[in-house]
Amino acid sequence: MSQRIVSFVMSGGVGSRLWPLSREDNPKQFHDFSGDGSMLAKTLRRLAARPQGETPIFLIAAERHAERVHADLAGLDLAGGGPLFELTGRNTAAAVALACLRTLSEYGDELVLVVPSDHEISTPGQFWQSVEAGAGAANAGRLVVFGLKPTQPETGYGYIEVGAGRDGVFDVSRFVEKPDLATAQAYLDTGGFYWNTGIFLFRAGAMRDAFAAYEPKIWRATEAAYKAATSDLSGLYMPLELYSAIPSTSIDYAIMERAKDIAMVPAGFRWNDLGSWQSLLDVGPSDGQGNVIVGDVVAIDCENSYIRSEGRLLSAIGMKDVAIVSTADATFVAPVSHSQHVKKIVEQLEKSGRLETRFTPAPDRVIESGAWQRRVHHWLFDETLPLWSTIGVDERHGGFHEALGFDASPLMKPKRMRTQARQVYAFAVAKERGWDGPADRLIAHGIDFMVGQGRTERGGWVRTLNIDGSVADPVEDAYDHSCVLLALAHAHMSGHPDALRLGEETFIFLDAHLEDARMTGFLETSDGAEERRSNPHMHLLEAFLAWHKATGERAYLRRAARIIDLFRSHFFDAESWALGEYFDEGWKPAAGEKGTWTEPGHHFEWASLLVDFAARSGQGELPAFARKLYASAIANGLNRATGLAYGAVSRQGLPLNTVSRSWPQAEAIKAAIALDGSVGPDLKPEIEARVGRLFRWHIDPAPLGLWIDRIDERGRSLATEVPASIFYHLVCALTQYLDGTVGKG
Repeated sequence: MSQRIVSFVMSGGVGSRLWPLSREDNPKQFHDFSGDGSMLAKTLRRLAARPQGETPIFLIAAERHAERVHADLAGLDLAGGGPLFELTGRNTAAAVALACLRTLSEYGDELVLVVPSDHEISTPGQFWQSVEAGAGAANAGRLVVFGLKPTQPETGYGYIEVGAGRDGVFDVSRFVEKPDLATAQAYLDTGGFYWNTGIFLFRAGAMRDAFAAYEPKIWRATEAAYKAATSDLSGLYMPLELYSAIPSTSIDYAIMERAKDIAMVPAGFRWNDLGSWQSLLDVGPSDGQGNVIVGDVVAIDCENSYIRSEGRLLSAIGMKDVAIVSTADATFVAPVSHSQHVKKIVEQLEKSGRLETRFTPAPDRVIESGAWQRRVHHWLFDETLPLWSTIGVDERHGGFHEALGFDASPLMKPKRMRTQARQVYAFAVAKERGWDGPADRLIAHGIDFMVGQGRTERGGWVRTLNIDGSVADPVEDAYDHSCVLLALAHAHMSGHPDALRLGEETFIFLDAHLEDARMTGFLETSDGAEERRSNPHMHLLEAFLAWHKATGERAYLRRAARIIDLFRSHFFDAESWALGEYFDEGWKPAAGEKGTWTEPGHHFEWASLLVDFAARSGQGELPAFARKLYASAIANGLNRATGLAYGAVSRQGLPLNTVSRSWPQAEAIKAAIALDGSVGPDLKPEIEARVGRLFRWHIDPAPLGLWIDRIDERGRSLATEVPASIFYHLVCALTQYLDGTVGKG
């Protein structure tokens, strides 16, 4: 049996030479340049295709790219390998040291193959033949590098000068950095130089000895970080404090240019590092004039040019030997002969503090309205509603389960009244939108449980019930009553025979026990807690508008108008365009941090409700408030790395809660839909981007019919369960999206 080779893929680079497409949050290894998968996925498939011998595959990547990495790993057999995540990049010497430490601890002194993740190698069979050809020298203790015979004077590659050769293995005389054009031509003319592919093969012990001889500090620091690393099913995570202490340098500087007796094997495979727009022009499918055209492009009388659009129409006439690359927020134009110098642009942008090098404004942004229509419809009606209408229902004790696990099993938790009401609402809305499931039975099931177990003696509703339906918390809470009223309005519209009567009884209780004595809003609870919040009032506004829709009676609009007055006079801060959350009993901002607390998700909710009320009442100035709330949330409330709304920020835009939950992303969709229908810019691309972001981060990584509710600031899941209370947000937002994209997509 052939010898085991432990493979490591280095995926920490930024790929700045392919800016503006490649950026810090979305580097080139995650891009699909040839239509058959990302460069990383192709690298992993190539390694897994070794014709003979065991090949555990490990990946060394930035932790901020964990979600992208796991997507590319899906379905691949890594033969016992897995990802190793860096919280901060420390260059390739640290990555190689980490590869050695992992191999020595898991497999002993075996052969290690280190490859970049972002190179184009179109001949995997020849790739492995070349690797196997270097195994003998590597087993003998030599560090082996693979070189490619130059075909032109390339200034973007490093070079290897070789001496004597034997049995297809050459002695390395020296490594040289990227040369100027004249030097590159001289290298080509002498014939003794090869391009350095950056692919290495060695025994783990031999590289350990090289670090001990030339860079012991790097080895010791990497070893300390590796020993302190934490591991779970998703990978191995390096501790930030220890890993950041590793000296940052390349493996070429640290070891390869200093070590003795290095061997080079000529690469017998087709290779391109796709490090410039010129290289993409060289390998891409060209038209009859030698152009590579990607995206929505019209090119007339152009020759030998790389022209790419990532969104809007790009047109060009008479261009020759140029690269034109246009994204949503940046355009790059240069002669292809100068495209290596794009790094100078990136450096200038970095010095200016520009964010276009770091963040992709919307990697899932599409221009066509309705692009997500089929995916949304399938997820909602074929995956999610069937799951929550069966497993989500407590057929034994009544009502609905408060949460499900990620194995779709019910979690035995107390049942909040707001959750029971929201499930009734969700099934009623689904029925209104044409769902052919048992909506009437589910609505009745929920209301029967709520009425039978959750009413108070005064005609209100309790806050929480135990699993068996007994009362756990009898407090009458304004937030819960807003949810009950919303559910009953939609149940009435769906034909439930008792919903109207129950709604009227609830309004009587609301007026008698939850309205404050001064007629300035509603109390948090019927016992009159001193702290006041804007959030229950927002949900009462939502309920009042639902009852106006259900009955057509203007009395409900008058109720809504009182909430709008509170918004204008107390909740909205005209200077910061922010919405306050916590207040004292006189509606002044609460003391301390609470007084500065704002939630982007609530900005989005209020925005859509203000537009709705304006349409019903004729108060035409309210959409301007909605636009200010939306703009404030977008400007100050988003995590720029993920594009998701933070949990909370201060009125000045400082993050106070960096967790991103699923419901604010759903509310952002509703707000964009509402504002798209009012006076202002076309927000259809924004709507598509918001839907795409919800699916990318919260829905697609989860099992069918479920969602990831909590994501940290680096894009990692913090969720341990799937709360049912979020279902109402998702159903409402996604049905509104479907309403606006009928017949599209």
